[in-house]
Amino acid sequence: MTNAPATLISMDDFRKEAEEFLRGHVHPRQKADRSGAAFGTGDDRVSLFRGATAAEAEEARQWRRTVFDAGFGWISGPEELGGRGLPRRYERLYDSVERGFDTPSRSPLGVSLGMVAPTIAQFGGESVRTQCLKALYRGDSVGCQLFSEPGAGSDLAAVSTKAEANGDSWTITGQKVWTSGAHFSDVGLLLARTSSGPRHGNLTAFVIDMQARGVQVKPLRQMTGGADFNEVFLDRVVIPDENRLGAVDQGWKVAIATLVHERGAIGGSAGGGSGLFRMERVAAMLNHLECGDDPAVREAYARLHSGVVCAKNMRARAEAGAKAGHALGPEMSLSKLALTENLAALSNLMSLALGPRLLADTGEWGTYAWSEFVLGVPGFRLGGGTDEIQRNIIGERVLGLPKEP
Repeated sequence: MTNAPATLISMDDFRKEAEEFLRGHVHPRQKADRSGAAFGTGDDRVSLFRGATAAEAEEARQWRRTVFDAGFGWISGPEELGGRGLPRRYERLYDSVERGFDTPSRSPLGVSLGMVAPTIAQFGGESVRTQCLKALYRGDSVGCQLFSEPGAGSDLAAVSTKAEANGDSWTITGQKVWTSGAHFSDVGLLLARTSSGPRHGNLTAFVIDMQARGVQVKPLRQMTGGADFNEVFLDRVVIPDENRLGAVDQGWKVAIATLVHERGAIGGSAGGGSGLFRMERVAAMLNHLECGDDPAVREAYARLHSGVVCAKNMRARAEAGAKAGHALGPEMSLSKLALTENLAALSNLMSLALGPRLLADTGEWGTYAWSEFVLGVPGFRLGGGTDEIQRNIIGERVLGLPKEP
């Protein structure tokens, strides 16, 4: 989608406009200095899967409405749908400015804004685009992704949920699993089997109303104690054909595009987009624990630091390619794999540094709080496509190796 605004605001003026808006609504983020003065203050909970409560989801929605109404909610979107019609570089500039302010977490809307909305924008017809996109980008509606199934996780082409045509509507029956945020979502991006045709050529994508009759959402309890994921049961759910994304039996193209958006959204934090990888804060913690001189700890810290720097540079290269008009593909798999490797390196470092304090809560700030993070790291090797799937993509599409049998 190409937008051509009548007047293109300068980047400097846009930055000033964004800073003025943010200063008028939220406070600048307090940064830890290199001596670690900020260590030991605030909430010490560290979690990858920090399940959003209803209140947190509503706070994210309210902030999104404020941002959207000020002209920063869908900066690159078409003006006729509520966007601002500016090039994507303005979107990246706003994100960089916003990171300097203490805003409500975007996490409850991560799937909705990073995966569902871009896919609907890319493949949706006029009706579903008009119905969904402004609502999603403004936070009036939240979307989830209904792809994985109990018998089809990494092998997404093996989904068995069926969609049967009935005139100008479809009847959906089946089960989905590992659906993040389904318990507070309004719409779902669904992949279903629509024919008995060849593998990859028998699937169709749809947008489904999560409050429709026949949709049942049940939470899944994790070993961290949270319930971020859900299983979703679909019992003869009727949806209009206008909610279809792309052509019938061409859903594989939609699924692949969604996964690229997903890996981009997830992998973007591999090089420091996530506060987990603020290395000065990690160093302050090691100094506080008086283990910074331990050779094993120093080696683990160096491994993590080099991984974060490499991921940051790799991400910058991918963004430069996108800016030059190159379609993103295997780069997103590299970013996602880099994230899981860096998370594993951070988990190893904290396990070495904390020792027994990771397992027993002594009440000391910033110690036992890391246990939830360590327990959550293995799950990230599965979400957004397993590490094995990412390596297959890299091996085949980057290194030119033979396809896996």
